[in-house]
Amino acid sequence: MKISVIGAGQMGNGIAHVFAQSGHAVTLIDIAQASLDKAMATIGKNMDRQVAKGALTEEQKAAALAAIATTTDLAAGVKDAELVVEAATEQVELKLRIFRDIDAHAPASAILATNTSSISITEIAAGAGTAAPRVIGMHFFNPVPVMPLLELVRGLQTSEESYQALRAFGERLDKRIVVALKDNPGFIVNLLFVPYGLDAIRGLEQGVASKEDFDTAMKLGMNHPMGPFELMDFVGLDTMLFIAEAMYEETKDPRYAAPPRLRQMVAAGMMGRKSGRGFYDYR
Repeated sequence: MKISVIGAGQMGNGIAHVFAQSGHAVTLIDIAQASLDKAMATIGKNMDRQVAKGALTEEQKAAALAAIATTTDLAAGVKDAELVVEAATEQVELKLRIFRDIDAHAPASAILATNTSSISITEIAAGAGTAAPRVIGMHFFNPVPVMPLLELVRGLQTSEESYQALRAFGERLDKRIVVALKDNPGFIVNLLFVPYGLDAIRGLEQGVASKEDFDTAMKLGMNHPMGPFELMDFVGLDTMLFIAEAMYEETKDPRYAAPPRLRQMVAAGMMGRKSGRGFYDYR
């Protein structure tokens, strides 16, 4: 299958990695050549780790890297695609603009997927014009080559044909599929994770326990691999805040209202692991 991935950031390069490793021809698209160069370097390093662990041979690595082309020209990058996966920044207007461009330049038969973690699939599809029945949520989890879960989300306009085709494709990637039956804010994972994380922050603000004890309690008491503060640092506190705000804006449910501590930490540049400091210090 010929696949185009739009956005060469952490999620986009991971998605391109998985597609290429599965034997598909991939075009990775970004507005900046420097981002594409960085993405290819990251993919190469991640594949080196797989080789070191015996999960990939040098020949398979070489074939997968050769299967990825890069371009800064979206129109050229999607013109022959059978599947387009948008993995750009979580901004509604940006995604709507991208989907308008995809609709204008991709084949009329292409499935158009978005990796959004929080924005309504129905809203994104509304910006895709006549392509709306072919728009669907295809939400991967970070790090994409490692995490086995793939969350599919149908918008109100998504056709049964598009859903079935994408589900079959996802299963061939050796991912475990879960399906959000409604285009609900947060879909499945964030519907549960966001209030869980925000409640942990509120508990910390109220002095219920230390972050270390919250994390230990959930790891040993509920058999979670990470506690809430470790997990939020891993996801990124800026990402956590963005998703919470999007869900609150959609529902006005106070469970999704971001606590002051989270807003303050993001304003201070304390984003978690990626910035070197969040609830824990990684410097």
